Amino acid sequence: MKYMGSKNRIAKELLPIILKDRISEEQYYVEPFCGGCNLIDKVTGNRIASDVNPYLIAMYQEIQRGWIPKNDYTEDEYKLIKENKQKYPHLAGYFGFALSYGGKWFGGWRRDSVGKRNYVEEAYNNMYKQIPSLKNIEFYNLSYDKLYIPNNSVIYCDIPYKDTTKYNTLFDYDNFYNWCRYMKKQGHQIFISEYNMPEDFTCVWSKEITSSLTKDTGSKKAVENLFTI
Repeated sequence: MKYMGSKNRIAKELLPIILKDRISEEQYYVEPFCGGCNLIDKVTGNRIASDVNPYLIAMYQEIQRGWIPKNDYTEDEYKLIKENKQKYPHLAGYFGFALSYGGKWFGGWRRDSVGKRNYVEEAYNNMYKQIPSLKNIEFYNLSYDKLYIPNNSVIYCDIPYKDTTKYNTLFDYDNFYNWCRYMKKQGHQIFISEYNMPEDFTCVWSKEITSSLTKDTGSKKAVENLFTI
């Protein structure tokens, strides 16, 4: 699914590193910041996904119950759902990300000013393709530090990046760093995507990524890093 900060383009590079020491598919793979599920959908076996956005999780849970989005949603419907999120929580999850500009939470209706792309159809096709790989994931609407994580899990965290304006959220980074250290002491393997981490975290993968911004600002290059502890 289209999602701001998605790792879909680099999943083939990240997952072999993250899963290298996974014993078997019985060992849980856990994403406490699941977002668009663009990594976890490529993992098999026992999986847990969580996110603090209740509408996003409502969408995934509704998909698991058999719901499939339509390929002909309109901007008027987008505005309706935006104003009635609690009445249509699973639709809010879908409209809020998949049909929003740049995959940003209700960041504006996705449109093509020159008429060459049908973003509604693209979003539908992307989600329809992803649905089978979401079937057996355990989804939770919890903060990372409230999520139950089975013993000896492999944990991947795609957190809100520090010192960026991509995410409209407050995030206690020091608390998260300490939680990572505690998870490591509990026997879990833990990996984090970020630009920078404290000195006791080790960078195990790095790559310059070009991300598109707006038609006026062009593109931006940044170095994506994967850390472990």
